[in-house]
Amino acid sequence: MADRTDRIMLFIDGSNLYHSLKNYFKRTDLDVGKFSNKLLDKRRLVRTYYYNASVGQKEEPERYRDQQKFFAGVTAIPYCELRLGRLVYNNWPNSPPYEKGVDILLATDMITHSFKNNYDTAILVAGDNDYVGAIQAVKDNGKNVEVALFGKERTSMQLRVVADRVATINGRLLRNCWK
Repeated sequence: MADRTDRIMLFIDGSNLYHSLKNYFKRTDLDVGKFSNKLLDKRRLVRTYYYNASVGQKEEPERYRDQQKFFAGVTAIPYCELRLGRLVYNNWPNSPPYEKGVDILLATDMITHSFKNNYDTAILVAGDNDYVGAIQAVKDNGKNVEVALFGKERTSMQLRVVADRVATINGRLLRNCWK
């Protein structure tokens, strides 16, 4: 059982969360605040960092408007900060845009806050191998790292191995977390 006095920081890869919700639950209307509270499990939140990339306003005006509304909801959550990388549009609309800078921003924040002693435990909501080195650096600095993942098929086995604890994001965990 986790220590209730633990200071927790949540690091959410928004794009990974969005696409995983879409794939597993066929919906994306998650209340990020309620979801964060479930992951905290009554422990003390220091801050939630939500990472994403802004959709291009001129390339995708409708998606941009929807995303801005969503971002406004995220920034309205107490102790939650929105951190943005960027989307790169090459050969649009023939090729989809790709994210730039989001993973490195998240990893840098997780490591920096660890060395500043701003938390005892980091909870990472993400599913790819890119974070394995950052998790190891945080653990080497004496902090705990939990990872919240969707299922086993599409998530990194290395993340599962390096994490101190793995929470599976499933229907039970997400109960009462929808808007």
